[in-house]
Amino acid sequence: MHSELAKLSASEAARRLLGCRLVRQLDGQAVAVIIVETEAYDQTDAASHSYNGRTQRTEVMFGQAGYLYVYFTYGMHYCCNVVVGSEGHGAAVLIRAVQPISGTDIIARRRPRGGVELTNGPAKLCQALGIDMRMNGHDLAQPPFELVLTAPLANESVATTTRIGISKAKDVKWRYYIKGNDYVSGI
Repeated sequence: MHSELAKLSASEAARRLLGCRLVRQLDGQAVAVIIVETEAYDQTDAASHSYNGRTQRTEVMFGQAGYLYVYFTYGMHYCCNVVVGSEGHGAAVLIRAVQPISGTDIIARRRPRGGVELTNGPAKLCQALGIDMRMNGHDLAQPPFELVLTAPLANESVATTTRIGISKAKDVKWRYYIKGNDYVSGI
């Protein structure tokens, strides 16, 4: 998994991760979700945390592909990213939304709302999956949180658009989502 992600640019990886699974051990059980929406961020991109170079906050983004980059935003929410590309180049893919496929009861205990509101946004999915700063730098090939690559989705199943909630590089079309999926955070 690490070697495949290391060969991809942030935008290629953001598209490639759609349909892949994340498996999280919570409360002694496995919770599995499918990645349905992503956004790419790269050190050449003014909207990326890595744009201004390495900092203590962004160090993980410049590390080995296949690790988790977690950050705290708006003073209240966590967001998680998969580090991609070659080591030393700051690139990561924000996981914007996921669809639960098992362990929905465990997720529901962590989120105050049901249905698609469980995981249809980056902060919501982090709350649902128990992701916080303790997971920053976690190797996604290891429990308690693993990324499972699946076959790439067909092009006709994927939509490409501009990213959400950023003030810089707003016209860059580095947001990808599975067409017709109810868990996508916004169209």
